[in-house]
Amino acid sequence: MALEKTLAIIKPDAMAKGVVGAIIQRMEENSLQPIGVKLLRLTREQAEGFYAVHKDKTFFTELVNFMTSGPVVVTCLLGEAAINKWRGVMGATNPDQAVAGSIRRDFGTDIQCNAVHGSDSPETARFEVGFFFEPQDLHEYEWL
Repeated sequence: MALEKTLAIIKPDAMAKGVVGAIIQRMEENSLQPIGVKLLRLTREQAEGFYAVHKDKTFFTELVNFMTSGPVVVTCLLGEAAINKWRGVMGATNPDQAVAGSIRRDFGTDIQCNAVHGSDSPETARFEVGFFFEPQDLHEYEWL
């Protein structure tokens, strides 16, 4: 199976709960290697650009407001089938529907304040990783 990259965002609600370390631990426990990590406070322009695919949805303004409400951690993950693996580790978008032991079930509050984001396809992953990281920002390394 080929290695692929995906983007993960630890959202403002998870930051406020102090669960960043626990979320990163779950990444690593699932063979998802963080090869790029940034702590950011998204500007309105960044949030609107990142979520532009949702600009015509009723929740767009609320989403942008939430994602700019506090700091986030953006991470590029590398692993075998990283996109699907990370989506499984995250759990369903709605924490009430997420399986026990998933990040969203354990740390999410509702459909918006659901702790984490993850790319949903290879095309989306390329866009999202490129949105936050230049190639020189990503550092692959061997795990012992």
